[in-house]
Order: sequence, then structure tokens, then C-alpha cells
Amino acid sequence: MEPALPPDRVLTVPNALSAIRLALIPVFVYVLLVAHANGWAVGVLMFSGASDWADGKIARTLNQSSRLGVLLDPAVDRLYMVTVPVVLALDGIVPWWFVVALLVRDGLLAATLPLLRSRGLSALPVTYIGKAATFALMSGFPLVLLGTWDSLWSRVIGACGWAFLIWGIYAYLWSFVQYAVQLTLVMRRMPKLGGRARQPVAPEAGEHG
Repeated sequence: MEPALPPDRVLTVPNALSAIRLALIPVFVYVLLVAHANGWAVGVLMFSGASDWADGKIARTLNQSSRLGVLLDPAVDRLYMVTVPVVLALDGIVPWWFVVALLVRDGLLAATLPLLRSRGLSALPVTYIGKAATFALMSGFPLVLLGTWDSLWSRVIGACGWAFLIWGIYAYLWSFVQYAVQLTLVMRRMPKLGGRARQPVAPEAGEHG
């Protein structure tokens, strides 16, 4: 029995929050690279992280899941996971090797999608280590940005931010190893399904509205 798809609706609170987060991506780029307003950039990241948690919570609590949310929320998350480290590297806050590691991991993940689709799957189930890695990274970015001020409290917060980022990058890469193991098992155990419809599975990005 195939799992029921969420309702086909657009005007929901989770979708509105995801749309706001999407609109804030160019705002973040502007305030950090053009206006050099690090405080505003931190505010954007903190709001985005809080709203990302809130939209999933609201979707489950108020039964506001939707097909648009299933696509929009993880897509916005991916955009943040690409844009934020690249912009921080351009501003000299994080090293480029860190950004390259994140982008290569996500690129390899995207490259596996045709293999999954040949087996009738749209994605593999989310892993807890993947959720924890994303949380650590998205928590660490604003903390590292707060660490750019020339004061003791800033340096302490910045050190905490780097602790999150270092743990997060290792967990992020380890989650890909887990994903690769799952993919190998799928390729060995499931034959190509030809014209059969794909089976919807929870995306690797995590729960969303």
C-alpha cells in the first residue's frame, strides 16, 4: 500500500515561512558582502534557523503539511547550505576547504538521484546523523559570524561556533557514508522497475512542512 500524499495546498503557515526564508537569502548576501552589517546577517541566520524548525513543528501540530511544502522546505534548506558557507568564505570568515567539502558532499548526493529513480525511489529515508549534522552547521554559522567582533565575548562565542562547525562537517560527511551504504543495498536488492511509478520516500534533508 502506497503512503498517502499530503494535501495539494499552497496557503499554509509553513509554506509562508519557507517563502520568507527563501526571500531572505539575497538579503543575507547583501547585508554581509555589500553593507558589511554583520549584526543584521546574524539576525537573518537566526530567524531562518528558528523558522525552519517552526514550519515543521507547525505542519505536524496543525496538520498543515502540503505537497508544495514537501518540495519547498528542503529546497530552501539546500540553498542555505550552499549560499551561507560560500558567502562566509567570500568574506574571509570560513576557509574555502570547508566550503568545498560541503559542496562536494551535496554534489555527490545529487548525482545518486538517477540511480534511485531507476529503482522507483525518489529519495532514501533521513538519518538522525544527517539531521544532527545540518542542525550543527546551521547553528554554527551565526555563532562564527558573531565571533568576528574584537571582544572577549565575541571570541568565546566564535570558538563555540567553530566547535559546532567542526562536529557538523564530520557528521555531514559521515551521513553521506551512511547514505552510500543504503544506496548500495538498494542497488543490489531492488531491480529496475521500468515504467512503474516512483515510491515516495522521506527526503534525506529531513522533516518538513
